[in-house]
Amino acid sequence: MVPLERVLKKPAASAEPLFVPRRPSPRPPEVPKPRAPHRFRVVDVMTRQVLVDGAPAREAIDALAGFRSIVDFSVYVWNPDSGRWRMLTLVECRELWKLRNERPPADSESAVRGE
Repeated sequence: MVPLERVLKKPAASAEPLFVPRRPSPRPPEVPKPRAPHRFRVVDVMTRQVLVDGAPAREAIDALAGFRSIVDFSVYVWNPDSGRWRMLTLVECRELWKLRNERPPADSESAVRGE
């Protein structure tokens, strides 16, 4: 048997203070890397000739000026994640086709200004 005084006696408090670390301050959100501009490839459907390869959007749109119909060409966009060319859908091609008619080609702008 144990004497009752030992059982009821509370243990002595430790001499070291209790350390509670602060919560870390929230980190600022990471700034996403700027995306590289899209690169396009335009291919003539009849001859399978590549007209534009790895060009920016403006050059790809300018290359469409020589076509009579939207079904006469195929347009591809470079996907850096997969490392492959992806063929644009018909809806996406229509958007490029509309842009072709909105602005004159880059070469004709300098001719209009007389340069």
